[in-house]
Amino acid sequence: MKIEEYIDKLNTRFKSGQAGEHTYRGDLQSLLESIATDVLVINEPAGVDCGKPDYIIKKDNIPIGYIEAKDIGTDLDSKSHKEQFDRYRQALNNLIITDYLSFQLFRDGEFVSSASISIGQIQGKRIIGTPENYSDFTDLIRDFCTHIGQTIRSASKLSKMMAGKARLLANVIEKALLTSVAGDQTDEADNITLQDQYKAFREILIHDINAKTFADIYAQTIAYGMFAARLNDPTAKHFSRKEAAEFIPKS
Repeated sequence: MKIEEYIDKLNTRFKSGQAGEHTYRGDLQSLLESIATDVLVINEPAGVDCGKPDYIIKKDNIPIGYIEAKDIGTDLDSKSHKEQFDRYRQALNNLIITDYLSFQLFRDGEFVSSASISIGQIQGKRIIGTPENYSDFTDLIRDFCTHIGQTIRSASKLSKMMAGKARLLANVIEKALLTSVAGDQTDEADNITLQDQYKAFREILIHDINAKTFADIYAQTIAYGMFAARLNDPTAKHFSRKEAAEFIPKS
């Protein structure tokens, strides 16, 4: 898909007056895949809303980047999104935040000012392209999809990174628990399993623990357990769920 075609599709959907944040996801996925042909772009299902970025970019089955998309015209600097965006920036070292027209790149939690690009704008009730930025946008996406994270050589940096990932995971777990309590049937089997573990935790270990504290403990156990398993994995380039289960410490 060419950028011009992408803008045309956004414009058609936008003019319908019926489009929302999730309406444009497939279009952006197609555009990304046409620019970076050697990566897999995974678009989270529209019904999933539990604290995860909307897109995961994978290469050789390893996540290398994440994209969070808001509805067209959203103010990406709005305070209403600050808590969510801060959480993502702290946990994800290669992140794009977008409203499908403007794209902001963050590396290791820091905004890359030279990589803030708009390929379109709203004029009245339609969207028009900004062709003078198309080449820079293409370079941005290719750079984003070929990013290799720096080797961590500092205990301080490692602890901050692990804490950020644990916080992100805790938020996902807490939302899943609260969604299940509220009666939402999305991912019902997974939520029941999580609820059962929460119930068992309260009955056996900490009787008055709430969902937020449980999610925090659960997330830290997973994050640091996976880290320990990765350290014990002799294969440097590949790390699967099977290997995680095999190499995670028994105590």
